[in-house]
Amino acid sequence: MRKLIYQPVIVTLLIVLCGCNSNNHKNDLEANREIVRKYHQVWSNGQVSELDKIMSPDFVCHFINGIEWKGVEGAKNEISSHRKSFPDWNEDIKDIIAEGDKVVTRYKSTGTQKGKFNGLDSTGIQVTIFETSIYRIANGKLVEQWGFPDALSLNNQLQTKKQ
Repeated sequence: MRKLIYQPVIVTLLIVLCGCNSNNHKNDLEANREIVRKYHQVWSNGQVSELDKIMSPDFVCHFINGIEWKGVEGAKNEISSHRKSFPDWNEDIKDIIAEGDKVVTRYKSTGTQKGKFNGLDSTGIQVTIFETSIYRIANGKLVEQWGFPDALSLNNQLQTKKQ
């Protein structure tokens, strides 16, 4: 009888000591997803002051086309600059996957070009592209992003409709 009483206690202790508690793992993954959701909201609403709450000071963003920025201030500048070109920029998450310290999103981005973008004066054209990003989270903050926007589609929409 004693064996049956102690066995569940030992198993519980092992789970806690190993950090294998699936509820904590699920909570961590949901917290990571929520940080990334907030980041997409900042891109959509332009409230860059929110980045101080969700981003590590040593944040680094790498985009496939060679664009890179660093730190909270770098992200604030990039988002603000992009929203000058596309004031109604919106990112709508279609898929979000979390595992370990990584979160991946596939999202639809839309916006109307009202300011200069990549050397192209305002066109008034509304664009739609799909993007994928991979994020790394540490200590409850975004520390890294790898972005894969469909830049070719974006440029084609702006160039084609311009003519």
